[in-house]
Amino acid sequence: MTAATLDRPVRPAREGGALAGVRELARLAVRRDRIMLPAWIYVVALVTAEITFSLKKLYPTAASRESIVVEVGRNPALSFLYGQLHGNSLGALTDWRFLTYAALYAGLMSVFLVIRHTRADEQAGRLELVGSAAVGRQAPLTAALAVALAANVAVAVLVALVLVVLGLPAAGAVAFGLAAGGCGLVFAALAAVAAQLSETARGARGLAFAVMGAVFLLRGIGDSAGAQGPTWLTWLSPIGWSELVHPFTSPRWWMLAVLAATAVALAGAAYALAAHRDQGAGLIPLRPGPPQAGPWLRGPLGLAWRLQFGALAGWTLALFVEGAAVGSVAKGIGSLFGNNPGLKHAFERIGGQAALTNAYLAGVMTLSALVAAAYAVSVVLRLQAEESTGRADPLLVTPTGRVRWAASQLVVTVAGAAVVLAASGLGAGLLYGDRAGDLGTQVPRLLGAAMVQLPAVLVLAGVAMLAYGLRPAWSVGAAWTAVGLAVLITLFGPALRAGQWLLDISPFSHVPRLPGGAVSATPLLWLTGAAVTLAAAGLVALRHRDLD
Repeated sequence: MTAATLDRPVRPAREGGALAGVRELARLAVRRDRIMLPAWIYVVALVTAEITFSLKKLYPTAASRESIVVEVGRNPALSFLYGQLHGNSLGALTDWRFLTYAALYAGLMSVFLVIRHTRADEQAGRLELVGSAAVGRQAPLTAALAVALAANVAVAVLVALVLVVLGLPAAGAVAFGLAAGGCGLVFAALAAVAAQLSETARGARGLAFAVMGAVFLLRGIGDSAGAQGPTWLTWLSPIGWSELVHPFTSPRWWMLAVLAATAVALAGAAYALAAHRDQGAGLIPLRPGPPQAGPWLRGPLGLAWRLQFGALAGWTLALFVEGAAVGSVAKGIGSLFGNNPGLKHAFERIGGQAALTNAYLAGVMTLSALVAAAYAVSVVLRLQAEESTGRADPLLVTPTGRVRWAASQLVVTVAGAAVVLAASGLGAGLLYGDRAGDLGTQVPRLLGAAMVQLPAVLVLAGVAMLAYGLRPAWSVGAAWTAVGLAVLITLFGPALRAGQWLLDISPFSHVPRLPGGAVSATPLLWLTGAAVTLAAAGLVALRHRDLD
């Protein structure tokens, strides 16, 4: 900082009013998220472009798309996963394949964004410091919602432009983008409500994600219920409302108004709740624990397990449901895609083998492993959160050393990643085995296909540990960048025929493609060795640096 900067007078936020300082706080939020926020937006647009381009190339005519229309109509599992298919145009196919997930991704982005700049900052004490200046009481909440609004508008605009460039009708592209962005706004407002209810950022995210999972499940049940079932459940879900816009068949523009009205109503509820609580408090108080800790909580390992149990239960349930859903589709994958040589070849490149069902299941196990890697990295990064908020200090002044403390978190990471992967394999094995009439074979087969991904998952956890041990301030960005690179290389590298040197960067490129592929212990041993080396180097670095 130069002398000129020190001499420059600071321009305080304009005094007066509950919204004083909104512009300054919004600019600060954008600056803090200048990397992650564009990354979220870019990924949604990139996946939209990739899916639309692939469908356009693989299904160039209405006749070639008719097989999917028929199969979706008779396969409720596909409707549960993606929604109902209305029409056989390329736009209708894109709508069916990705609109539900574009809306879900926009919602996830919004939840993380709003809670980061409201409850997380309040929990860390930053909002109390900001509030001592000329900043209105409702300014932080307003700034977070304003940034979320701008981010979802950017998603809507960019996705619409991508679809128009790829040749889809402009009106449908705009409706598609607005449906995804509108759902993101609903979840942004929902996150604002959760931030008022919970005393912790973790609790607020848990509430928001629980509601998100529930409405996704309602949408899935409603879409797959059939003519005689409870199809009305889709109308209870904001994700279902996005789907019900029907962008490329007969757009229901009024459904966008439903999304907007719900977002406004939830935001109004958040403002009302914020006005009736104390700074730092939540309307749902934390439940007091027992007066004395049990034997299991007398060491850092038991504490790490206790802190992660709730998150692990949620991830495990989500991966089990995901595995069950894709396993129920696997038996019919041949009739759905087998007559399309281009799509069959694409599946074989990603799955690494010629049998279409095995290639599909291998690809699903890889996707589950990427999700498990995100879980593992989030567990490791809990160390950084504990240190930055000062919660690690009371623990480390005891005889517990920092290496033992961090190693306990790594043990929970390994165990949790194994449980999450097993849940995915078990769900896929049970449903696929039930439909194929071969439970005894398919359950252990798909459990093995899931568990073989564990070494690759732990490599990314090791990267997170090394980054935290070296520079905790950079660890979050470095760890999630590594996960993002692995996702991009693993999912898009084979389809784009990337060079082998690029594919080798992702640890998942070295995992045997199971079920059906050849098994080799050598790459698994190398991956395990790399994970252990990275984690050990992180522990050594942690031992020799000062704590924040």
